[in-house]
Amino acid sequence: MMIDEKLARLRTHGNNIGRYRRLLSTQLTDCEREFIEKRLSEERSAMESLAASTFPFTLQTPARGGYATPTAEAVR
Repeated sequence: MMIDEKLARLRTHGNNIGRYRRLLSTQLTDCEREFIEKRLSEERSAMESLAASTFPFTLQTPARGGYATPTAEAVR
C-alpha cells in the first residue's frame, strides 16, 4: 500500500473517531451507546495498527537534563 493511501486511511479513521465521540455526547439508548463504543474501539485499534506500520519508529524523550547535543565526531 502506498504512503498516500495509508495517510488517507489514517485521516478516515481519525474522522470516524471524531464522529463517534460526538455521537457519544448525545442522548443514546444503551444499545446505541454500546454499539458506538465498540465501533470507536475498533477504529482506534485500526488507526493504531496502521500508524505503527506507516511510521515504524518511535521517538523517546531524553531521561534528564534536556536534549542531547551532537558529539564532536558527529559534527565533522
